[in-house]
Amino acid sequence: MLPRFPILLGFSGYKADWLRYDVTAGLAVAAVAIPSAIAYPAIAGLPVEVGIYSSILPLLGYALFGPSRQLIIGPDAATMTVLAAVLASMSAATPADRVVAAAALALSVGVLCIAAAKLGLGAIAAFLSRPILIGFISGISISILVGQIGRFTGVRIEADGLFPPFIELFQKVDLIHWPSVMLGVTMFALLLLLGRLRLPIPGPLIVVVMAGVASALFDFEGRGIQVVGGLPEVFPALSFPSDVKLSMRELLLGAGAVWLVSLSSGLVAARSFGARGKFEVEADKELVGFGAANIASGLFSGFPVTVSDSRTAINMSAGGRSQMSGLVAAFALTMLLLYLNNALRLLPIPALGAILAAAALSLIDIAGLREIWRVSRLEFVFALISMWGAISLGVLSGVVIAVSATLLYVLLKEMRPRDAMLGRIAGKPGFYKLHRSRAAQPVPGLAVNLIQGSILFFNADYVRTRLEGLAGELPSDARWFVLDASAIAQVDSTAAAMLEEVRTTFAERGLMFGVAELHKEPMEILRRSGFLGKLGASMIFEDLEDVMPAFERFCILS
Repeated sequence: MLPRFPILLGFSGYKADWLRYDVTAGLAVAAVAIPSAIAYPAIAGLPVEVGIYSSILPLLGYALFGPSRQLIIGPDAATMTVLAAVLASMSAATPADRVVAAAALALSVGVLCIAAAKLGLGAIAAFLSRPILIGFISGISISILVGQIGRFTGVRIEADGLFPPFIELFQKVDLIHWPSVMLGVTMFALLLLLGRLRLPIPGPLIVVVMAGVASALFDFEGRGIQVVGGLPEVFPALSFPSDVKLSMRELLLGAGAVWLVSLSSGLVAARSFGARGKFEVEADKELVGFGAANIASGLFSGFPVTVSDSRTAINMSAGGRSQMSGLVAAFALTMLLLYLNNALRLLPIPALGAILAAAALSLIDIAGLREIWRVSRLEFVFALISMWGAISLGVLSGVVIAVSATLLYVLLKEMRPRDAMLGRIAGKPGFYKLHRSRAAQPVPGLAVNLIQGSILFFNADYVRTRLEGLAGELPSDARWFVLDASAIAQVDSTAAAMLEEVRTTFAERGLMFGVAELHKEPMEILRRSGFLGKLGASMIFEDLEDVMPAFERFCILS
């Protein structure tokens, strides 16, 4: 039973004095959750109450099945933007249709998470490299910023991308509601100021309270400033989202895109907090927790969720000791929904736009991009490609661009594996790279080449050209050419055929080809291809050190 409900493991050894920390942390998490729970649904065109549902039920799902004591699950800006892109195909749908579709996507994401965990695919989270993930999330953040134009101005903006919304706004300049602009800009500036002051009370919560009070005192709604409006005073009923206005293809592709982004950003955040809080993060176990959280959200009219940076940070800083803090937060948000939601009715939309804009601005990792530029110009280019994809081609296309950029980056890194010629140092055992050690000298008549990387179909021609080029540069007395395969993790049938061609070419020149330190999998591929049989046992070496005695015997006998 314990493995099925990790919450029991999390509460094992629970101490009574932890309760006050968990209650305090839970209330702090609920306070931080309110602004994003209200604002984030707007990104995807969903009703405000759906954000509250998605902030309550996932906490219960993760508390039951999630392995971490301190991670908090909830709405995430990047995930919401991908969700918005999926729901954009339902432009003619009613708000109720969008809610059902979002719930179906949450369920699908949950099932994908659990299936991936059962298949041990937690490592797939590393598929989007750090530079590409930074670029992608920064691009999403810029998209969120641009998406707030309508909330700041009161003008309905239909264009997408980076510049078209500004062009449309210029064309509709006479429709701008300037009091809304002033309110939004003021709240945004206040959020930036509060962020610099580092007050114990979260800036978004202060803005929500101030904007709500000001709205009540000065009748913002009567002055033409849009407000949130009434919320239902009921808890969502358990229901399966069956009437989905998305085709099966759209549902699966959309769920896959949301899953990939939420999983990648969620596990990156989890590992970051794990390093800070000194707790281990096991990807496959976290997948089960993420899956349970999303299924709980989908069954109660919520949308897809992942690790929430802000809520987890507050939980840890407030001293949360276990998932009890998450349960306390869920209870507090439920009370808000049932008894205090009238206080949310007057919240002005420009203030919510300011909260979203400030949150998006904080996700643009300028420091990370600067570091990538300093470390690797190539990786920086891929970060920009990923950012451009998210901004210019839309978020769903941006996911494809990010994945494609990752594949291209991997291919470019692997297409030309590094290699080095090896030699000996007098009086020392072993072989040494000639370009690195001045004392190392090539062995007369013997060439040893180390290839650092797999040999597969896409780089086999390059490796063949490289090996033949090196052989052409050898002195005329060269007798053996031995490939050090200790750093070759994989080969395929194309590589096996290429190595046989190299062996034949070398033999025609009077140069014997050999292989040392083959790993088990490459050895099996080369054996089944017949290459090792043609090479001969005398030219296959388990250890590179075996090459010298064998070569010396060959020279004596010949």
